[in-house]
Amino acid sequence: MTGTRPFLTLYSREHCHLCEVMVAELQPLLAGYPVSLRVLDVDEDPQISARYGSQVPVLLLGSEVLSRFKLDAGRVEAALQAAAT
Repeated sequence: MTGTRPFLTLYSREHCHLCEVMVAELQPLLAGYPVSLRVLDVDEDPQISARYGSQVPVLLLGSEVLSRFKLDAGRVEAALQAAAT
């Protein structure tokens, strides 16, 4: 991923407490990295809903799933460090 800014995708839904917690926990972790975070509502796309609807929140870096339900901060940080090299 050299030369490109990595991005994380968080599949979420409205009124999801676990989703809100994951976003809050991600903010300080991401502050040290040149990374973009996009939050997508699974209920806005039937294909995404079919794939991730019962598993939210789910966090991906590219196509790699880094966390489901609860943030795995160590795994996210390791993936971001690897993407930065």
